[in-house]
Amino acid sequence: MQQGLRNYSILEFEIKDFSPEFNSSIFNGNTLGLLKNRCNFGTLIFALTFTKIVLIPLQTKILSVLLVLGISLLFCGSLWSQELPVSTLNKIPADTSGVDSRLKPTGTLLTEQEPESQQDSTLQDSIAAPREALTDIVKYSATDYSKFNRKENKLYLYNEAQINYTDINITAGQIIVDNNTNTVFAKGIKDSTGYTQSPVFVQGANTVEPDSIKYNFKTEKALIYGSRTQQQEFYIKNEVSKRVNDSVVFMKNVRFTTSENEDDPEYYFYARKVKFVPGKKIVTGLVNMFVYDVPIPLGVPFSYFPMEKETSVSGFIMPSPGQTNERGYFLQNGGYYFAVNDYMDLTLTGDYYTNGSYALRGSSSYRKRYKFSGNVNIRYERLLNGERGLPNFAETNTYNIQWSHSQDSKASPNSRFSASVNLGSSNYFTQSTNIDNTASRLTNTLSSSVSYSKTFQSVPQVNLALTARHSQNTQTQVINMTLPSLQLNVDRIYPFAPKSGSKKGFIQNINFNYSGSGENRFETTDSLFFTAQMFRDAELGIRHSIPITTNFKLFKHFSVSASTNYQESWVFETINQGYDPNLREVVRDTVKGFDSFRTYNFSTSLGTTVYGQANFGDDKKIQAIRHTMKPSVSFNYNPAFDQYYDTYLAPELDDPNGDLTREVTYSRFEGGFYGAPSNFSSSGISFSINNTLEAKVRDKDSTAIEPKKIDLISNLAISTNYNFLADSLRLSPVSVRGTIPIIQSKLSVNFNMTLDPYALNNNNKRIDKLNIANGGSLFRLTNASANFGYSFSSKSFGKENDDVEGENTQTARNGGRRDNLLGEDSRQLQNKFNDTEGADEDPDEKQKLYNYTIPWNLRVNYNVNYGNATRQDLITSHALNFSGDVELGEKWFVGASSGIDLTTGKFTPTQLRFARDLESFNMTFAWTPFGTYASWNFFIGIKSSVLSDLKYEQRRTPDQRL
Repeated sequence: MQQGLRNYSILEFEIKDFSPEFNSSIFNGNTLGLLKNRCNFGTLIFALTFTKIVLIPLQTKILSVLLVLGISLLFCGSLWSQELPVSTLNKIPADTSGVDSRLKPTGTLLTEQEPESQQDSTLQDSIAAPREALTDIVKYSATDYSKFNRKENKLYLYNEAQINYTDINITAGQIIVDNNTNTVFAKGIKDSTGYTQSPVFVQGANTVEPDSIKYNFKTEKALIYGSRTQQQEFYIKNEVSKRVNDSVVFMKNVRFTTSENEDDPEYYFYARKVKFVPGKKIVTGLVNMFVYDVPIPLGVPFSYFPMEKETSVSGFIMPSPGQTNERGYFLQNGGYYFAVNDYMDLTLTGDYYTNGSYALRGSSSYRKRYKFSGNVNIRYERLLNGERGLPNFAETNTYNIQWSHSQDSKASPNSRFSASVNLGSSNYFTQSTNIDNTASRLTNTLSSSVSYSKTFQSVPQVNLALTARHSQNTQTQVINMTLPSLQLNVDRIYPFAPKSGSKKGFIQNINFNYSGSGENRFETTDSLFFTAQMFRDAELGIRHSIPITTNFKLFKHFSVSASTNYQESWVFETINQGYDPNLREVVRDTVKGFDSFRTYNFSTSLGTTVYGQANFGDDKKIQAIRHTMKPSVSFNYNPAFDQYYDTYLAPELDDPNGDLTREVTYSRFEGGFYGAPSNFSSSGISFSINNTLEAKVRDKDSTAIEPKKIDLISNLAISTNYNFLADSLRLSPVSVRGTIPIIQSKLSVNFNMTLDPYALNNNNKRIDKLNIANGGSLFRLTNASANFGYSFSSKSFGKENDDVEGENTQTARNGGRRDNLLGEDSRQLQNKFNDTEGADEDPDEKQKLYNYTIPWNLRVNYNVNYGNATRQDLITSHALNFSGDVELGEKWFVGASSGIDLTTGKFTPTQLRFARDLESFNMTFAWTPFGTYASWNFFIGIKSSVLSDLKYEQRRTPDQRL
C-alpha cells in the first residue's frame, strides 16, 4: 500500500488465465522490472491487476493512444527519448515507483530496498526524501476475503480480520486500510445476534477494546469510539478518545472503576474530560462518583490517579473524620506517603482534635533482597483533657517506638544483626484514642532486643554476641534495660581426645570451654527514662566462667556425667555497712571502684532408661501398653565462701536501750550486680523421673496392617531435692508436671503442681516437721495449675491450628497476643475476604458448601490456678476465653471474642465483629459493648489499593475517664 499506486497508474490490465509464473494476485517490484526490461519500454510504468474470473476489456476515449500502446507491446523493440551509452543505461536502476513495492503475494506489506551493488552515489538528491508512512512489515489476514480496490486504493478485510504492524496488533470483524490517508479503520460485524467481533487494539502492554477505531500509520494517532481498557486495577470505558501518540490519550465522557463487572459496576467515577498516560497516570477534570448509577452530589473539580507499576508513587493520605466526647471533633490518619526509592518508603500521618490535642506518626518499611528487611514506627501524642484554666485540665504526652529488622541468612553466614524494639510510655496504649483493638490496650509488658552476633572461624571457634535488651512493666512503669550486654564463647576443647576416631572413657571425654559476659544495667521509671539520672545509676558487671565436664558409660546401661565450674565475677561498685550509734541505725556506704570474687562448685549425675510393656493379645482392642521411665540422680556440692563476709556490732532487735549487742554478718557484694556468694555450704542430691505411657490399639481402618500408637501420658516429670548440710527443711517440695493428650496430636492438657512434705504452724509458717507426722497427708498441695488451647473448625472437626495467624498484626507488634482471642483490629477485618484460598473453586461447588455446611471456626483457651501455700485454699484465677467466626455466606462474616472469669463471674474483654464483602467495597463493624474499653468502629471503603483513601470511617473511642 504505497502512494505509487495512485501517482503512476498509466496503464491498467485485467487478465484471465495468465501464465503460471505470473499467477499471483499482485505483482511486486521485481516482477514489474523484469517485464519492463523484456519490453525495453523504460519510460512507461505498468500497474497490473489480475483476476481469475473474466477478462475485462480495456476502455479508453482516445483510440489513437490505445493503438500506439498496443503496437508497442507487440513489437518489443528499442526506444529511447535520446541516445545514451549502454554502460550508462545499465547504471540507471529500473523505475518501480509506479508499483506498490510493499504489497507481497504472501499477504504482507513491505518496503523494498534496492541492492547496494546497484546504487549509484551520483544520483543522490540533496533534498531529503519524505518520511515513509510504513517503516516495517505489515501483515494482514481475514477469514472470508481480503480485497484490494484499485480505484479507491483501499484494502478490505472481512471476518476475523487482523493487522500486525511493529508492536501494534488490531483484530476486528471488518478492517479497511486506506492508502490515500494512511489510515486503518476497524469495526465489528452486525448480524442477527447483534454486534460481534468488536475491535481489539493492542500496543505493547496496553490493550483497548473499542466499538470502532481509526488509526493513522504515519502520524501514529487514533480516534477510538466506545473504548474499554484495563490499567492495573482500573477498568476504563469512554465514548470518544483521541490517541495523540503511544503515551498520551485524551478522552471524553469517561467511566472508570475497579469493579470487575464492567458492564454494570456497583460504582464508578464519571469524568467529562480525561488525560490518560498508560501505565503512569490519569488526570481528570470535574469528577462525580456514581453508586449503582446514582450520582453522589459532591464532585471533585479535578483529580489525579497515579498508575505506576514498578515503583510506588508519593501522594496524600486522606484523613478520617469523627468525634469524641472528651476532645471534640477530629481528623485522624491524614498525611503524606513518600516513595523514597525502590528499597524504602516513608509514611507521615497525624491526628488533630478541636480541643487542641494532636498526634504525629511516622512509619517506614525497607527491604533489600538477599540482604535485610524491616520497618520502623514512631508515634507521639499530645492529649488534652478538660479546659485550660479549670481544675480538671490535664495534659499528657505519650510516645511509642517500634523497630523490627531481620537479616537474610544469605547475606552473611558468619554474622547476623536483628532487632525487635517496642518501647515508649507505659500508658500509650491505654491513653491513645487511635487504637481500635482492645487486645493492644491489655498489653502489660513491652520488651525489646537488638543483637549482633559474629562467629570467628578459628580453632577453636569463637562466638561473639552484642545485645541490648529492654523490659517495661506498663502497670508499675518500672523499666529494666541492659545496654549493652556482651557475650564471648570459645568452643569446647578436648585436650585428651585422640586425633582420629571416637572418644571413649572418662579421660578422653574431658573438655572445657570459656564463656565471658559483661552487662551494663539500668533500672528506672518512665519519668527518668534516658535522663542523666538513669545513666548515673547504671551498674556494670563482668563474669568469666570456665566449666570442665566429662561423660562416660557405666555398666553399659548407665550414663554418667561430671562437671565442675569456676566463675570469677568483677563488679565496679560495693556496699560497706556499719552501725552508727549516734543515728542509731545501720549506715550503708556505696564504694566506687573495682572489686571481684571467685566461686566454684561440683556436680555429677547418673541416668538410665527403663522400658516396661504389658501385652494383651493381638485380638484385643488394646493390644499393649508401653511404659518408658528415665530416672536420674544427681549430686552437687557448693562450698561456703566466708572470705567475702565481714561483721559489725549492732544492738539486739528486742533491746530498746541498745545495751545488748549482736554481731551482724554481711558481704560488701550484697545488693550488688551479681549479689553475694553464699557463706553456707550446701551438698544435696536431686531425684527426677520422666514417664511416658503409650498404647497399641487396633486401627479402625480394616485395611491397616500395623496397630495404631496413641499417647496416654506424653510427659510426666517428678522431681525433688535433699540438702544434706541444711539445718532444717532439708527436703525440697516435690514438683509434678505433665501433659495429658485428649485428642491425639491435637488437644493436650498441660498441668503442674507442687507438693510440700512439711507442715505449717499456727502462723502458717513451714516447720521442720513432716506433714504426715503432724496428722496430715503425706504431701500438702501448695499450688496447681492446668491449661489448654484448641481450635475447632467446620472443615476438619478437631483439627488443630498450629499457625500463628496474628504474627504480623499490629496487635502482635504492640506486644499483645499473636492470635485473635481478645479481638481483631480493623485491618484484620478488612482482609477477611482478601484470602486467595479457594478463589479458583467452582462457584456451584462453593454454593453447595454453603447449602449444607456453614464454614466456622472456634478457638478456645482455658486456664485455672489453685493456691494453698498458707492454707488459703483458693482458686486464684479461673477463666475460659473463646474467639469464633462464622461465614453466613460467601460474602458475609460475623465473629465474636469473649470469655468469662469463673472466679468473679464477670465477662472478660468482649468484641463483636461483622464484615461484608460488597464486591468492590469492604464494610466492617467492630463493637466492644461494655467494660473499661467500650467502643465501636465502623468502616466502609474501596478494596482496591489504588483507591484505598476513598473510605468512610466512624468510631467511638473509649471514655478516658474510665
